[in-house]
Amino acid sequence: ANIAHGTNSIIATKMALKLRDYAVVEAGFASDLGAEKFFDIVCRFAGLSPSAVVLVTTVRALKHHGGVKKEDLSKENLEALSRGLENLKAHLDILSNFGIPVVVALNKFNSDTDGEIEMVMKATEERGARIALSEVWEKGGEGGIDLAKKVLEATKEEKSYKPLYELDLPLTEKIRTIATKVYGADDVEYSSQALKTIKNLEEKGFGGLPVCMAKTQLSISDDPQKLGRPKGYKLAVREVRLSAGAGFVVAICGNIMTMPGLPKKPAAEFIDIDEEGNITGLF
Repeated sequence: ANIAHGTNSIIATKMALKLRDYAVVEAGFASDLGAEKFFDIVCRFAGLSPSAVVLVTTVRALKHHGGVKKEDLSKENLEALSRGLENLKAHLDILSNFGIPVVVALNKFNSDTDGEIEMVMKATEERGARIALSEVWEKGGEGGIDLAKKVLEATKEEKSYKPLYELDLPLTEKIRTIATKVYGADDVEYSSQALKTIKNLEEKGFGGLPVCMAKTQLSISDDPQKLGRPKGYKLAVREVRLSAGAGFVVAICGNIMTMPGLPKKPAAEFIDIDEEGNITGLF
């Protein structure tokens, strides 16, 4: 996946569509980043009209958004899960902007309890979305059959795909549309440098390009500390850059780094294989 727009290339996607009846494309970092960029940038340029969306979630992630510390995520906590479900509902609302049927894939962990799974299932169905329990990690392909069936059902539904904004809008209006309709912000705050750059880009004829937003993946907002469904804030745009070759304008929000750093100790250091071929350190 390309770091900027979070999805694979147009060439790869069209090649996959020629080889099989269905092609699944990952749009990284949830609906607020990956999906929005896939719909507003990639699909627009490629002339693609997706048939369905799979929104992946976990009980652990939702409890995290409900305020549970990382070390306690394996313990049942229905109260925190209920709070965290606001994050899932926000993503469902974000996806509703694009007119495509949604299937929620609840990726099951061994620590998930029946009560927690039931709560997520019920909340999703009450919002009118399909949901399937994905047990691929534990059961292999068999654990994904229900999800696959529901995705195929969704592809047969009527759809009305449309981008979030029109390209002839000013750059500030495109950014504001994403900020308010996707991130749940009240408005946008620009640095003086960002406004100067936008003015310069529009004067040079780049105002008709789509916008590729760069922000934290840890929150729907631009602040990684704001969990759940942040409201009542202004999105901070501190810098704007032109990616002329790629064909979009990049709006940099908050304190995000555009080139992510790697961990001090990569996972490979913990993986090993013994003389009998047994692999350790993968999980």
